[in-house]
Amino acid sequence: MNCIPRCGEVDITTQYSPNTLLSRPTNKNNRRPAQRRNRLAFGRKLRLFGVIFFIYIGSASDQDFLSQQKTYARVRTAIAEKEELIKDNLQQHMLSAHSIHILIVAYKSEKKIELYARAKDKTVYEKIAEYDICRTSGKLGPKRRQGDNQTPEGFYRIDRFNPTSNFYLSLGIDYPNTSDRRKSQAGNLGGDIFIHGNCVTVGCLPVTDDKIKEIYLYSVYARNSGQTNIPVYIFPFQMTDATFENYRKRYSEQRELIDFWKNLKEGYDYFVKERKTGKITVDEKGNYVF
Repeated sequence: MNCIPRCGEVDITTQYSPNTLLSRPTNKNNRRPAQRRNRLAFGRKLRLFGVIFFIYIGSASDQDFLSQQKTYARVRTAIAEKEELIKDNLQQHMLSAHSIHILIVAYKSEKKIELYARAKDKTVYEKIAEYDICRTSGKLGPKRRQGDNQTPEGFYRIDRFNPTSNFYLSLGIDYPNTSDRRKSQAGNLGGDIFIHGNCVTVGCLPVTDDKIKEIYLYSVYARNSGQTNIPVYIFPFQMTDATFENYRKRYSEQRELIDFWKNLKEGYDYFVKERKTGKITVDEKGNYVF
């Protein structure tokens, strides 16, 4: 089981389909030439209007995400309590809530969540906040099936915002990703993994209700700044050379797990050195490629 109760987490981001505006009649019977030319001309104008309309709507959707979120009481409470603190913190790092992108890094063994940010027109992240994971479940190692109580390990992204969560506020993680699916032999890999409040978990990354207000608002500000892909890196531990060697010795009989961690360490080393996301793909065996 994962974070229980499941609570029907939903992605409230508005989605638009251009097909709804661009559909048109296909019956051409009994059309006179002049009428047909007029209708074709009108159709071209309508299609052009549709393209312009959706470009505008897409931009407005990004910029209005904060306004959408403010319609929820818990988000308004978070803003009232945390907005000044967040904006002061961003200002100390020469950043603005109106133009940030963020990245979240979690360490299971250390029970820490680190939050990194950058200006949306830059590429290098800097650490701006750190939070305690207040409850854990399972053991070190990736999540491979429904009901294993594991917290995933790997490279993910935020795919949902839930301002009415059973766990106060929550941010959905896109587990299982391509790597998880290719490496698991299970028929049901589970799901519904979140960063959330309420300090309870079966496989998620919980913090206190007070701290989820901050993490959630940073994420809302980033989404409102146009960041549709907020990375979430989940590592078993801080994968320095010395720490990795200690865990390699401790888990020496679990060769498959050590190989998996070696793969994660490649991404860890790149991020620690460059403070950039880089391009991450997955090969046919489920290994991350950086």
